[in-house]
Amino acid sequence: MNHLILLFSLFLAPAFADKESQKTNQNFSSNSASHKRLKRDWIWNQMHIKEEIDTPLPHHVGKITSSVRNNNAKYIIEGEYANTIFKVEETSGDVYAFERLDREKKAEYELTALIIDRRNNQSLEPPSKFIIKVYDINDNAPVFVQKVFNGSVPEMSPVGTSVTKVTAVDADDPTVTGHATVTYQVIKGDEYFTVDDSGVISTTRADLDRENQSTYEIVVKAKDAPGSSGDSSTATVIITLTDINDNFPVFRHSSFHFRVPENISVGGEVGRVKVEDIDEPQHRNTTYSFVRGDYRDTFEIVANPFTNEGIIRPKKPLDFEKVAEYRFNIEATDPTVDLRYFKVGGSRSISTVTIEVTDVDEPPVFTKLPYEFKVRENDPEIRTLGSVWAHDPDAAKRKIRFIRRRASPNGDYIRVSDTGIIQIPKPLDREFSSSYNITVAAQEILEDGRLSDRESHAQVHVIVTDENDNAPELVYPEEPRVCENAAPGKVIIRISATDKDEISPRGYFKYSLATEDSNFSLVENYDNTANITVKYGQFNRELAKIHYLPVIISDNGDPELSSTNTLVISVCKCNEKGNFTFCEERAKQVGVSIQALVAIFICIFTIIVFFAVIILLILLRKRHKKDLSGLGRNVAEIHEQLVTYDEEGGGEMDTTSYDVSVLNSVRKNGIKPELVPSPYAQVQKPPGNLTSGAGEMEMMIEVKKDEADNDRDLLPYDTLHIYGYEGAESIAESLSSLGSGSSDSDIDYDFLNDWGPRFKMLAELYGSEPNEDFVY
Repeated sequence: MNHLILLFSLFLAPAFADKESQKTNQNFSSNSASHKRLKRDWIWNQMHIKEEIDTPLPHHVGKITSSVRNNNAKYIIEGEYANTIFKVEETSGDVYAFERLDREKKAEYELTALIIDRRNNQSLEPPSKFIIKVYDINDNAPVFVQKVFNGSVPEMSPVGTSVTKVTAVDADDPTVTGHATVTYQVIKGDEYFTVDDSGVISTTRADLDRENQSTYEIVVKAKDAPGSSGDSSTATVIITLTDINDNFPVFRHSSFHFRVPENISVGGEVGRVKVEDIDEPQHRNTTYSFVRGDYRDTFEIVANPFTNEGIIRPKKPLDFEKVAEYRFNIEATDPTVDLRYFKVGGSRSISTVTIEVTDVDEPPVFTKLPYEFKVRENDPEIRTLGSVWAHDPDAAKRKIRFIRRRASPNGDYIRVSDTGIIQIPKPLDREFSSSYNITVAAQEILEDGRLSDRESHAQVHVIVTDENDNAPELVYPEEPRVCENAAPGKVIIRISATDKDEISPRGYFKYSLATEDSNFSLVENYDNTANITVKYGQFNRELAKIHYLPVIISDNGDPELSSTNTLVISVCKCNEKGNFTFCEERAKQVGVSIQALVAIFICIFTIIVFFAVIILLILLRKRHKKDLSGLGRNVAEIHEQLVTYDEEGGGEMDTTSYDVSVLNSVRKNGIKPELVPSPYAQVQKPPGNLTSGAGEMEMMIEVKKDEADNDRDLLPYDTLHIYGYEGAESIAESLSSLGSGSSDSDIDYDFLNDWGPRFKMLAELYGSEPNEDFVY
């Protein structure tokens, strides 16, 4: 500290010397101008103080001095910490600190010094700023920026591999030697890791194995003042070893045994072999291979990339009757293992695999796939094309029955017998279809005669070879036209032909005119086309505006076939350039396709069936009416008086049209009304006009009779319609049974059975259950 004070004094000495020289110059200049005021200046003492001084307060900091010579001078200081932390003695200018200072909180303080006249508080010198510096005493220990650090390093790394870096800071003054210098030391885990002065942690061993220990927790100490005890702090560092591929897979079991049915599909899963690889999943790249046992052509072992298991799959069908058990050795290894870190223990892991094949009821097996037959079209003699054959692969050797499943095109064109014979019921037409495909199913016949539910299929292709049975046909162009003034040799149109038969590369068409007596000629182009040209020229539209030209087209097949086709040529008016100006429209040919004809026939047939059903219903209705007309004489007797009288009065008050004595006589024949209550006694006579108009009933009866006479579909008993209305004065209301089915009346009509045979029908009608069906 004494050295620092001396250095600070030497630093301020030039400033003081310069000020003294200025004073001397001023004194020299005063000789010439003695009346001028002499310039005064501040005289500073050294302003510095140590932090954390342990002596009693206050602590002397320094002294402010001015060249003013005035007994009334007074020193004061101003600033943020003036008169709180720092105070000045008014007369001497000594500055004192009244608190212990901490450089780590504030390293320097800036204050302002003033000197005033205590009598009038006037400034004797201009204010001057000065700084008080706090010296560091190395009172802080280095502190880590965090309590826990994390780092990682690959396992088996060489010595000196960097892991991570730790950092500690010291709040002391870094400009003071040794005060802020931090050194590091591993105090826990130093047998595996070390740390340098910059805080970098590195490995001290090359055999750090993640599979033995994956994480390490070490403690690092930071301290300052090297060479002395100093203050220090500690931090924890967690180091994780990352995995490398340094371990080979090992089978969990020395042998594996699987059972699989012989009908397992190719590529299906037989079983899985499991290995153990202590590396992490991203470093598990197990491959499986056969070591002993020549079954590489029968099975394959594929590694599952997610589980690292070996999946055994068949590469071809298994057959219990041929091989019932497979036994072989397999090896598991990892070709991506880093051999630099290879561990003692061997790189091979071998296990024995046994696969037991179980017998199942297999479907029949066809001896040949697929089957193909050829037949000439329209050959009436060929009926049998060949046969298909299948056998039972199992030891039972059951008989086989063949069935046709699907056909293309659909229809009864190809047949298959129970024994597998392929037949055609009728000659085939290549122009309808050049090939026929069917699917034949083979099923085993069980011991009880039933067919097994397991079947196999074979495709049968029938190819129809072509015969020259279709003549070539003209490809009709679009409305051939010719000018009426066309010159001889003028090409009217180029024509071509088509043939439904198969055309060989050497096939060609020949064209000729059916007659030479026309104004047209035909010229062969020898490319299966021909030109129609004008022979003489100058057509007469007055004689013929449309010409029909027959063209004969033949092929060179065996036998040679030909057809005559009519070419319709219109003669048109043309201008001087030969452009058509006017042509008559030809009548368009209207044709109906086979599909349209079939649709029309179906519609006609539907209409005929519909009318037949209608007629049948009418006949049945008439027959039903005829049956109803024969109900018997008793019905006629019951309605005798109702039919006889063509006029009905106004109910009970009108006794001239209806003989009510019949009803009265019945009641007088020993029938007691009190035993069976009469509806007449229960129905109250409605009040009002007692006179009934006979004209009203007559008009109603005539209307009903006209409706019944004009409607032929109604039942023959017209009186049922007439007596739907009985007049306004009848206490019995309507006698008609038309509304009785829906009546809600609770009157018991059983008393009608006691009124005699004439009321028997009424008793049956009104005495029946409401849900019964009546036949009138």
